[in-house]
Amino acid sequence: MPTNTKVKAEATQAFVPIKEVRDGIVILKDGSLRALLMASSINLALKGADEQQAIIGQFQNFLNSLEFTVQFFIESRDLDIRPYIALLEDRYAQELDDLMKIQIREYIAFIKDFTERANIMSKNFFIVVPYDPAIISRGGGIGGTLGSLLPSGGSSTATLTNEQFEQYRTQLEQRVSVIEQGLVRTGVRVVNLGTEEVIELFYKLFNPGELEKPLQVTQIGK
Repeated sequence: MPTNTKVKAEATQAFVPIKEVRDGIVILKDGSLRALLMASSINLALKGADEQQAIIGQFQNFLNSLEFTVQFFIESRDLDIRPYIALLEDRYAQELDDLMKIQIREYIAFIKDFTERANIMSKNFFIVVPYDPAIISRGGGIGGTLGSLLPSGGSSTATLTNEQFEQYRTQLEQRVSVIEQGLVRTGVRVVNLGTEEVIELFYKLFNPGELEKPLQVTQIGK
């Protein structure tokens, strides 16, 4: 049994092209970098026709201004109401009034039944910003997108020196700044994911069957 577990772990590591996450930046095995941003959403249905056209127009201008590839990624999951239910149950245990206890218990039952019937989903919006120093020699293509987070067939692993990492990070941060400035004109706010948040996100992506706590990210704007 231990041998099988070890083989499985090694096989999983070979599949994932991520070497490490440093200072919130994903370093791939080929030496390229990825920054992950979490973005707010806009409900266009609540906007007037003129405002909708203005937002769409600004977003088109933003896309046309980019000189590098980015990827927009939407994570959809069943809404995890366990923290809320736990809060209600704690309130129920502390409540002294019998009538309030009955109401809280009925409310808990209603919330559980409603979420099961309605199949409520939670959505998180992410932007993957790449910096690939080898993209010049490769002539572009899929290297600049999240597609490069999939196996490319090669097994080589590049080692970045601290000087190289700082140099590449500076270039990547400039790209992130371009994304932030472009999206703020559309009313979308973004925040960089930290190391723990990036690790948690990838853990959820590679373990989709497990229910975990929602991604805890610093609040996006106010």
